[in-house]
Amino acid sequence: MNNPKKLTNRYWFEVDNVSELDSPALVFYPDRIADNITQLKASIDSVSRLRPHVKTHKSSEVTLLMINAGIAKFKCATIAEAEMLALCGAEDVLLAYQPVGPKVKRYVSLIKAFPLTRFSCLVDNEQSLNELSEAAVESGLEINLFLDLNLGMNRTGILPNEKALALYQKMNVSGGINAIGLHGYDGHIHDVSLSQRREKWQVGWNLLKNLKDSIVAKGLPVPVIVGGGTPTYPFYAEQPDVECSPGTFILWDKGYQNSFEEQEYSIAAVLISRVISLPDETKVSLDLGHKAVAAENELTKRVSFLNAPDAKIISQSEEHLVLEMTKGHGFKIGDVLYGLPIHICPTVALYDHAATVIDYKITGEWAIVSRNRKINI
Repeated sequence: MNNPKKLTNRYWFEVDNVSELDSPALVFYPDRIADNITQLKASIDSVSRLRPHVKTHKSSEVTLLMINAGIAKFKCATIAEAEMLALCGAEDVLLAYQPVGPKVKRYVSLIKAFPLTRFSCLVDNEQSLNELSEAAVESGLEINLFLDLNLGMNRTGILPNEKALALYQKMNVSGGINAIGLHGYDGHIHDVSLSQRREKWQVGWNLLKNLKDSIVAKGLPVPVIVGGGTPTYPFYAEQPDVECSPGTFILWDKGYQNSFEEQEYSIAAVLISRVISLPDETKVSLDLGHKAVAAENELTKRVSFLNAPDAKIISQSEEHLVLEMTKGHGFKIGDVLYGLPIHICPTVALYDHAATVIDYKITGEWAIVSRNRKINI
């Protein structure tokens, strides 16, 4: 599926009418996105256990492709993403974030605005639980909550121990709160070795299972478990009754393609860039700066080029990226390079729309609507 050529002997990423597209630009390939959805569904025993994260694509059109494929549950990280999902008619939306400050009021407004969508969010401490409980009672609502667990990433969540059990018990008796289950994201696990990844995942999974058993032993309902992202998805998919929330699978990227070969998704998003200067006979300057591709990784791990695989990145600034190539590289001013982001998720968030390419032609554009921090609410 990751073979760069099609049966026509043409490269899959080519755009015949690329001259109509200004650069830098983000391009989506809807057919390949649809293939990735099909592959995800085939990788699990029931589509009801899928809860894809939309942070990667932030697009209504991509969301609708998943809904039309039978996926009803979703996960997101912002109020805007949650609203985008509700506007698409998603049945069940988990805001995988703990609302604090003004976000509590926005979250309540979101629930009221979309009564046909079942929303839930996260909590990992008693103060936030009390604030959400008060907001629910004052608004006459019931807020659905997952207890957020720290499985080793040390970003958010409560350690899955006695304190977590006590907090979950309090969730069950707090006014306006409906305790649904447990949420664990192990984004710190990204070993290339599948066996090493599984070994690290197993540690957190054991803790999560033990907490679940303790909750049931207290006479409480069996908690729903939402677990993982793309790197640990294969392991959660093997467990019965766990909702899995991969995100990057939908567009894939060079980083995941290199690291997780057991998951053969197709690259479905590319960056269009052009040569804007040739400073000397080996340097090629592109219009692909920090504002056009995610720059959180070190310089050489930000983007690679499908039609210049041996190019070396030597510098990047806000609007420029400079490559070192061999003498006689053949690139001219205005030539197009097709780039693969190492990390697609923050790259998509840099664009307000993506051009769509079907059968080698630009066919339209899809808004990256929830890149905005606010849509309406």
